Amino acid sequence: MARLAGKRTIVTGAGSGIGRASALLFAAEGAAVLAVDKTADAVAETAAMIKSAGGKAVAMAADAGSEPEVKGYVARCLKEFGGLDAIYANAGISGGMVPLFEQTVEQWQEILRVNLIGPFLAIKHAGQHMAKQGKGAIVCTASVAGLRANAGGNPYSASKAGVISLVQTAANSLLGTGVRVNAICPGLIETGMTKPLFDWAKERGTEDKIGQLNALQRHGEPREIAAMALFLASDDASYVNGQAFPVDGGLSSTHPFVRPRR
Repeated sequence: MARLAGKRTIVTGAGSGIGRASALLFAAEGAAVLAVDKTADAVAETAAMIKSAGGKAVAMAADAGSEPEVKGYVARCLKEFGGLDAIYANAGISGGMVPLFEQTVEQWQEILRVNLIGPFLAIKHAGQHMAKQGKGAIVCTASVAGLRANAGGNPYSASKAGVISLVQTAANSLLGTGVRVNAICPGLIETGMTKPLFDWAKERGTEDKIGQLNALQRHGEPREIAAMALFLASDDASYVNGQAFPVDGGLSSTHPFVRPRR
């Protein structure tokens, strides 16, 4: 359908999972994609996949939570493609499920740096260019863990709640610029981040129970999050702004949970 035909885009965390699926889909829909990830080999592979399918992509290794490197990837997009129309600030880390009393300040700082400061920096530096041109779409990855408890660890959940607030406040800070800012709240998606959970279930022989707490009774795939990112980055979402959309099979409609054993 070429919903992003002629668009110049950036996808962070593009070396695997949701980021890779989104970069591939953006390119398939006509966008030029700057694929960004901290792992150079992985993001180069994503760009190669796009090119082999006939798309346009450039790979760049960068730390999404570092301001100089965020400025660098925005500048690289402008240089390579001549502009920037949409960015998907997707890069993030989980931090695991460390018990509350064992968590350290350093763990919190790193998770917040990548998961919350990273999207802020993307909005700050991509948004400045977009505001000057009078239009643009910014999409961030939040999580259902940012909506309610029992979907992630404390620092991870707090960081994602921060992303939800960030897109709401940033959308209003960009009042009248034509720049839209929205977030996606994925549920349980099979990615590198969730691999330990899936591996644990396979070891126990309970893989078929993964995702059973949502109304669709299954886990999600990266491509299903990518489809929402595509919509929000495209002109189809021209009147959608300051929102956070759960894509979770219905999990956040109730947020059921299994009480941990003590």
